[in-house]
Amino acid sequence: MMKKTIIITSIIVLLAIIAMIIISKLSGRKDLSILFTEVQYGDFEVVVTTTGELQAEVSTDIKGPEGLSSRNMRFGGIKISDLVPEGTEVKAGDYVATLDRSSVDNSLKDELDRLESLETDLLKKQLDTTISLGNLRDELLNLKFNMDEAEITLEQSQYEPPTTIRQARISLDKAQRSYDQAVSNYDLKVRQARADIRDIELQVSKQRRKVAEMQDIIQKFVISAPADGMVIYKREWGGAKRKVGSEISAWDPVVATLPDLTSMISKTYVNEIDVSKVKAGQRVRLTVDAFPEKSYTGVVLSVANIGEQLPNTDAKVFEVISKIDGSDPILRPSMTTGNQIITKTFSDVLFIPLETVFATIDSIPFVYKKDGTRQVVVLGESNENDVIVEQGLKEGERLYLTIPEDGEKFKLQGDDLIAIIKERKKQEAEEEAKRLQNGNQPQNMMPENMTPEKMREFMQNLTPEQREAMRQMRGSGRPGQMPGRPAGGSDTTVRMQRERTPNQ
Repeated sequence: MMKKTIIITSIIVLLAIIAMIIISKLSGRKDLSILFTEVQYGDFEVVVTTTGELQAEVSTDIKGPEGLSSRNMRFGGIKISDLVPEGTEVKAGDYVATLDRSSVDNSLKDELDRLESLETDLLKKQLDTTISLGNLRDELLNLKFNMDEAEITLEQSQYEPPTTIRQARISLDKAQRSYDQAVSNYDLKVRQARADIRDIELQVSKQRRKVAEMQDIIQKFVISAPADGMVIYKREWGGAKRKVGSEISAWDPVVATLPDLTSMISKTYVNEIDVSKVKAGQRVRLTVDAFPEKSYTGVVLSVANIGEQLPNTDAKVFEVISKIDGSDPILRPSMTTGNQIITKTFSDVLFIPLETVFATIDSIPFVYKKDGTRQVVVLGESNENDVIVEQGLKEGERLYLTIPEDGEKFKLQGDDLIAIIKERKKQEAEEEAKRLQNGNQPQNMMPENMTPEKMREFMQNLTPEQREAMRQMRGSGRPGQMPGRPAGGSDTTVRMQRERTPNQ
C-alpha cells in the first residue's frame, strides 16, 4: 500500500513538472511574439500633434460704456466690481456686470466744482459789465451836454469880438472831439465785454456738456447683455480671464463675450520646428478632453507669420487656427482640444514602427530582421509612431522591436544603400548650410564669448539639421542623428536608437 502511494505521488509530481515546462515554453513563445512586428503597406500620414483651446469663431463683445476716452475726458483703468458667473445664459438686456464708480465719482465732483466756478465767473462778469457800461453811458451823456453848451455859446458870440468867437469855436471843437472819442471808446468797451462774456459762456457750455457726458457714462456703469447667449469671460493677453477686480480701459473695454456656439474654432500653438509643415487648408482631427469618446474633424484656417513667446516658456511658437466641421451643442469655449494636423498623406507606401529603427556609429539606419540579418534601410517621412521605408524592405517582413541578444552576430545587408543614404545626408546638409548662410535662421553663427553653460544651452536649442550643417562646415564628421528630422520632444521625430556594436 505504501509503495503504491509513493508511485502515485511520483507520477503527480512528474506531471506537474511537465505541465510547468509546457506552460513556460508557451509563455516564452507568447513573449517572443511581442518582440516582433511586420512591415506594413498602405496609406501613411505625417501628423503634427498639438494641444489647443476651443473658441467661438464669431462672438459678440459685452463692453463697458463708450466715451471712456473722448475729447472731453480721460479715464484710466476702471475696475469690475461685480460680474455674473461664467457660463450664465442671458437674454438681451439682462444684467451682466457693474463697474466701480469711485474714481469716476471723484472726477465728476471736481468737474461739478469747476462748472460752478465758471458759472460764478460768468455772473460776476455780467454784473461788472453792466456797471462799467452804465458809467460810460453817463459819461457820454455829460459830454453830450458839454458839446451842446459849447454850441450854444458859439451861437451867442456872433456879435462878440473875433477873439471871443474864435475861443467859442475852439471850445465847441474840443467838446465835439471828446464826445466822439467817448462814443468810440464805449463801442470798444461793449464789444470787449461781449467777447469776454461769450468766452466764459463757451467755457460754461463746454463744462456743462462734459458734466452731462460723465453723468451719462456713469449711468452706463451697470452693463447689460447686448444679445442672447452664454457669458464667457474675456481672456487677457497673459492668459488670465477677467473677473471681479480686473480692469477695463478705453482701449480694451471688453468685459465678457457672447460666443456663437454654432461655429467653433480651436486655437493652438505650433513650435518653430514644425510650423513650416503646417499650411492653411490642411485637414485636422480633433478630440476634446471633456468628452474623450467623441472625435471631430476640421481644417486649418490660418497660420501666424510671426512667432511669439508664451508666458513662462522660452520656446518660440506660432498661432494656428483650425475650424471645426459642423456644430455640436456640447462644445464650449475654453475646452481643451487635442489637435492632429495632417500635413502630408502618402498612398501605397511601406512603413515600420520607429522602435524598429537603429543606427550605426556613422548614423546609417538599419533594422534587425527575424531571419538573422541587419538590413540597411532608406527612410522617408515620419510621424509620431512610424516611418516610411523607401528602400530595403518588403511588405510582411518581420522585424525586431528591440536589439536581439545576439544582434552583433547578425550579418549586415544592403551595402549598396549606404551610398544613397550618405548622398542624401550630404545634400540635406548643404541645403541647410546654404539656408543658414542666407540668414534664414538666427543661429547661423556661433555667438562669441559664451560661457560653458550658455554654450550647452545654445547647442541644445539647435535642430539636428543645424548641428549637421555645423559639422559639415567644420569638417568634424562626428556621427549624429538622421539629418532633416527634429530631435527629442517633437511629435514628428524619428526616434533612432544607436547600436553600440562594431562598425560594419
